[in-house]
Formats: sequence, C-alpha cells, structure tokens
Amino acid sequence: MFLRKWDRGLIYLPLVLILFVTGLSMDGKLFSLEPGFFGILRFIADGATGIFYFTGKLLGTGTGDILSMGYEYGNTFLYTAGLINMLLILDTYDISRGNRE
Repeated sequence: MFLRKWDRGLIYLPLVLILFVTGLSMDGKLFSLEPGFFGILRFIADGATGIFYFTGKLLGTGTGDILSMGYEYGNTFLYTAGLINMLLILDTYDISRGNRE
C-alpha cells in the first residue's frame, strides 16, 4: 500500500488464497505448533499465510483426513501458500529498503 505496488498485490493475494483454499479442499491439515524440528517447520509454513491460517483455524477447517487421497497434496498446497507469502514479505522489505524496484 505504501510502496504503490498495487499490481503485484492484486496478482499475489488471489494466488495465495487459491493455493490455500485448494489445500483445504484436498483435505490438507492446518498444523498447530508441535514439538520437534519438523513440527515447527510445518507450523511456520502454514502460519505464514497469516489471516487465512487464523480464519481457517477459527472456522474449524483444516482438520485433515489422513485417509484421503489428497491429504499430502493438500498439505503441500498449504505449505506452498505460506512459503510464497514469506517470499513476498521479503520482496516487499527489499523494495522498501531501495534494493529493488
């Protein structure tokens, strides 16, 4: 908003939302903070979607069905949505510092 990059925002917001909704529709699980290295990584990747993660948790979606055919694919879509969102945050930081346009 402050950087006047509306075109990027209008492209990437629906992208992250579509990945998130697709992951949930494929019975992916929204992981909470769990002990262990991979438990922390799963939480960070899922939680990086921000408002989508907290909305999904509040609505009770993202419980995941491990017997579903799309469970692992759904998790992968959810992780990808969060990681893309983290890359966008780093990109915004670089633009604000003047390292990129």
